[in-house]
Parts: sequence; C-alpha cells; structure tokens
Amino acid sequence: MTTQRTSGRRKQIMAAAAVVAALLTTAACGGGDSDNGGSKNGAAGFDAANNKVAQASLAKKGGELKFASTSDADSWDTTRGYYGFMWNFSRYYSRQLVTNKTEPGKAGAEVTPDLATSVAEVSDDGKTYTYKLREGVTWEDGKPITSKDVKYGIERVWAQDVLSGGPTYLKEVLDPKDEYKGPYKDKAKDKLGLKAIETPDDTTIVFKLPKANSDFEEMLALTSASPVRQDKDTKSKYSLHPFSSGPYKFQSYTPGKNLVLVRNPEWKQASDPVRKAYPDKISIKFFTNANDLDARLIAGDYDVDLAQTGLSPQGRTTALKQHKENLDNPVSGYIRYAAFAQNVAPFDNEACRKALIYGADHVSLQTARGGPVAGGDIGTNMLPPSVPGAEGQKYDPYEIAGANKSGNATKAKEELKACGKPNGFKTNIAVRNNKPVEIATAESLQASLKKIGVDAEIEQYDGAQYASIIGAPANVAKKKYGIIIMGWGPDFPSVQGYGLPLWHSDYILESGNNNFSLIKDKEIDGLFDDYLTTLDDAGKAKVATEINHKVMDGAYYLPFTFEKFINWRSSRLANVYTTDGYSGMYDFVNLGLKSSK
Repeated sequence: MTTQRTSGRRKQIMAAAAVVAALLTTAACGGGDSDNGGSKNGAAGFDAANNKVAQASLAKKGGELKFASTSDADSWDTTRGYYGFMWNFSRYYSRQLVTNKTEPGKAGAEVTPDLATSVAEVSDDGKTYTYKLREGVTWEDGKPITSKDVKYGIERVWAQDVLSGGPTYLKEVLDPKDEYKGPYKDKAKDKLGLKAIETPDDTTIVFKLPKANSDFEEMLALTSASPVRQDKDTKSKYSLHPFSSGPYKFQSYTPGKNLVLVRNPEWKQASDPVRKAYPDKISIKFFTNANDLDARLIAGDYDVDLAQTGLSPQGRTTALKQHKENLDNPVSGYIRYAAFAQNVAPFDNEACRKALIYGADHVSLQTARGGPVAGGDIGTNMLPPSVPGAEGQKYDPYEIAGANKSGNATKAKEELKACGKPNGFKTNIAVRNNKPVEIATAESLQASLKKIGVDAEIEQYDGAQYASIIGAPANVAKKKYGIIIMGWGPDFPSVQGYGLPLWHSDYILESGNNNFSLIKDKEIDGLFDDYLTTLDDAGKAKVATEINHKVMDGAYYLPFTFEKFINWRSSRLANVYTTDGYSGMYDFVNLGLKSSK
C-alpha cells in the first residue's frame, strides 16, 4: 500500500525543522496527567488505547460519533476504495464473509467469521474454500443476502474499465489468465459467469483457486469482497450511495463536505458477531486545513481523525503540552525508506548501495521524520512490525540502530572503494513535492552523504503523478533518480500483502511500478512461491523472515523509520483501541460514546 492507502492513500504530514524540535522537547517533558492515569476531563490517559482497550465498560448505546478529516475517501464503493481509513470505516455499512477480529493489537489482524458461519473449510490441497452464510443476514431493505450477492460483489473487481482504483488480489488469484471480463460484459443471463466461484444454493459459496494461496482468506477479509446486489448496482455512481449490508446506512453524502450514516433498522445483532453498533448516528466532516481540523478535535467538537495519520505539528505540540491524556502513539505499520534504483549507475553495484546505508546518519533521518515519538523508531530492515515474521530492531544487519546509527564514514568509504568509486559519485534524490516531511528527510540524507563524497541533488516532482514518474523505470533512468524516497504499508498483514509488489520480479511494470529497486532475484521469487503453498502460520512467518533477510542482503533499501503517529481520541470515546488489522489505526467499527447526549 502506498502512502495514501493507509496514509491517505494518506493525508499530507506537515513538517518543519523548528516544529519537529519543539515536538521532541515537548515529548521529553511530557505534559498533562500521568502517562496512564486518566484525567479530570475523562480521557483514558496517554497510550491507554495503544494495543489495548480503553474504557470498554463505559460504552453506551446512542449518540452521534463525529469523525473529521482533511481527506475524503478515494471512493466509498467497496470495490473501488483503497484508502486504509475507507477499509476501516466501510465496515459500518458493508460486511464480508470474514473480517478482521475486533480486538486490539496483533489479534486484530486475524480473520473471524462475519457473514459466514465459520472461517473457510479448506480442501483440495489449499485450492478450494467453502463457506455457509448465517441465517438472518439482510440488506437494508430486509431482503436476504445470498451467496450470489457475494459472488456478484467480488465479480465487480474484474470491471476495471468502470470501477478502477481498488485492490485486485482476488482477480489475480482467481483468474490469473484474465479470462473473465467482469459482470458488465458477462454474457451469462444472471451475470454470474465467473467460473472460479460457485453458488450451489443461496447460502453456500465455493471458491476454486487455480493455484493455492495461503493468504486467500485475508484477501476475502478486504472490503473489495463485500456483497453487492445487482439491482442496486449503480456502477460508477455506487460510491455516492452504497446499499448497506451492515448496521448503518447512508443518510446523506456530499463529496468533500460531509457524510452521515444512520442506523439500518433491518440489521440484526443476532446475525452479526462482529459489530456492536453503539452510536445512533455516525458523521464525517471534511476540512480543507489540517490545523483547523486539529484545533476542532482538541476543542472537543469532533471525536476522532478519520485518516488516522497523526496530528499535524502545530496540533500535536499543543496536545502533548496540554492534553497528553487524549493521545496514543501507535506504530503505523508503515516503513519509510529510500529505494536504490538499479537501472541508475552506480546503484547496479551492491557495494555502492551498501556505502550509502553505512554513510547515512540514521538519527538525523529519524529527527527529520518527527523524532522517536512522532516519526518512529529507527528502521533497521524492511519488514513492518505488524507482519508475521518481522523481527523489529532485533534484526539489524547493518547496525543501523547500533554502532552505525549516526553514520560510519570508514565503512562507507571501504564500500565505495570496493565498488570502484573511492572518491564518491553524483546522483539524484527523487522526492514528492507535496510531502514536506519527505523533503526534510531528503535534505538530511543529502547532508550526511556529502560527508562520504556522494553529491546528491534533490529533485522534487509532482506527488500526484508518482505512478508515471518514479513508477516508470524508463523515466527513472532518464532522470537519473538513483535514490527514491517512499513509504509502504501492508494491504493485509503478511509478507505477500506487503512485499510482493516491492520485491517480486513479476511486479516490475512499465508504469505504476512499485518495485523501484528493480529486484530480480530468483531466490526471493522462489521464497514467495514457497510462501503461497505454506499453510501453517509458523511456516509462513519463517518464510517471511527469510524473504526480508534476502532483501536486506541485497542492500536494495535504506530504511528510515518504523513509523509512529500521535493520534487524538476525544474524552467522549469508549471501547477504543488500536489494531494491527488496520495498520495501527483505531478500530472504528466498535467505537462507542460514554453518553448518548
């Protein structure tokens, strides 16, 4: 997932050196009440909802839960949405066969039955998945949700000419030869011609995979696997008013202005083991200015930031000083990094790549990103902490958080000599012009590389056009973008859901490429193949660890941080916790209010 998928695919993080310095000072001093003791205003305490449940017993039925955001969703259509907060929020009005557990921390990344009576019955060596639907599951007009509705909703993923933008994992796994043309071009009378999904009756659905994939059930937990009823499918306009299968339905929506959900009276608690549906009403107000939004959150006018990308520098400085008890500091699930493009000399040489890893001042890079509190821990490898198989800072092959954390010029120059560039070289750093914190990071990297003789020129480009600029290897070579600054987080918490687009040779594309380093490693590709057919969790984690080690052995990346945020929760919130299922966000679906007033 790129920055916006679960960064907005994320909102812009405003950063300036002076503000970062102020933040670090404030964080060191603390503020508010004791870190976990709560406060007079009823807030739970600093980090009280970080991987644990805060004030669960205080949640009451009723009231209006108020979200605020500087970014509307890319789409509220369950097929097209790719922003992380959309996936999280959409569970209010959409259900899937399975979904993420409503539990804090790592447990929230596990799948649990939703529309289905149980997780899949898996047979045929991992190639057949069978589900039965629960009794009493209905649409917002009271009609039953059927297996055919689930199949049709998934088939919409194939209609990329009309419904582009969302994840396509299901399409790639169920139809790798791209034979099905989607429901809008389907010649079958019932428009259900996808052969890989069978519906023998209205409550049974069977998936036939051409090739086993051990993460298939995680893919079915994505919003893109939501049911859609054919007679309510408005195609490209569906985002304006999705038809609800969940406890809430759309009352009104004005793009870029506001969205209001109200209770779906046809939803039955007995048919839904996942959702508690505490509020009577759920609203989103969209702002144009991050500082205005943060001020309104701090004033108590809104309860939670929809985008979940942290307060802006101005807001977080105020909040850390005066309202620390309302803040959580979760790990986001993202890694921020520099990728070395192998089609730009001398980054085709492993020793030259290693020289930059050793030469970088990792403390300075962390500070540029916001410091240990708002930026995150120093990144030592490329597997996010939320992904099974990750080792965090325990795996630090270049001693990035150890002996070399402020840079090691001696080792850097040894590697430069080994790659035939003893006097250094010139290169370019590509950075998005709409990401101030990335520009600050590039400036930090530029300064430390200069000390080892590497002259790196910073080139800003239009961040909205990244797919055709840094995502086009031919353009990267033409512009000599040897260093590309980026960030990535998992679409679902596995090495496949995170690393496949970054590290597998099959994912090198002419445009929209995310394998910026152009990794073509048969061992890495082979390990991914092994992963797909490994069905036990311990085995999958072991393969994920091996893949990460191979990636780091090749020195394709310079990790900056295991990213963290400073997130606000209002004093009215109850039953609030962060979850690895949504990259460290609060789990929206069971948020409650302490009072219905």
